[in-house]
Amino acid sequence: MDTVNWLPMTATSQIREIVEHSKSTPCIIYKHSTRCSLSSLARRRLEKGWQFDERAVLPYFLDLIAYRDVSNLVAEHFGVAHQSPQLLLIREGRCVYHASHLDIDARSLQPFFTGSGLA
Repeated sequence: MDTVNWLPMTATSQIREIVEHSKSTPCIIYKHSTRCSLSSLARRRLEKGWQFDERAVLPYFLDLIAYRDVSNLVAEHFGVAHQSPQLLLIREGRCVYHASHLDIDARSLQPFFTGSGLA
């Protein structure tokens, strides 16, 4: 199992940073609830299947219980209704893919990094 070098997302100002970073490197935001066992299961499944080079994607981890304001602004900014757990893939400043609950899976991200999805 490869490890994910999560970047903690703790401030609303990071949304602007993610938008900028996503213009050259895709970014993932994983919205996690520390009060939900399903959220922990989805995170383990994502991490177990993670095979992405850390230069290919920037993975952000958002504890939505501790940083509810950040979570709310992520939903508003990217136009994706809040779910928990939730994964958003940001490219070119916009959300190009999102999944929630047990639909969160590293394999579903693969097309976005192999050229068969967004180029």
